[in-house]
Amino acid sequence: MSSQVPQLALSQPARALDRELPVTVKEAAHFLGVSTQTVYLWVERKQIPHLRVMGRNIRFLKSDLETFRAQFKQDVENGARVVSMTA
Repeated sequence: MSSQVPQLALSQPARALDRELPVTVKEAAHFLGVSTQTVYLWVERKQIPHLRVMGRNIRFLKSDLETFRAQFKQDVENGARVVSMTA
């Protein structure tokens, strides 16, 4: 008599969420090729999708950043005004 342990089948979205850990502002800035100050500005202006963790900590999902980066590149190629931090 063999005893087999049933395996739990995760749905596709659940598996995707398991793989996707939120990234920090510094990691997001590096991925997007901009400064951390620019990322903070976009967060403040609600121009970039982000998560708030425990109130003040900001995190991003890589899939959201990929979509944002694609749109950002398209805007730059089309001559749209790019937001930057200048003093």
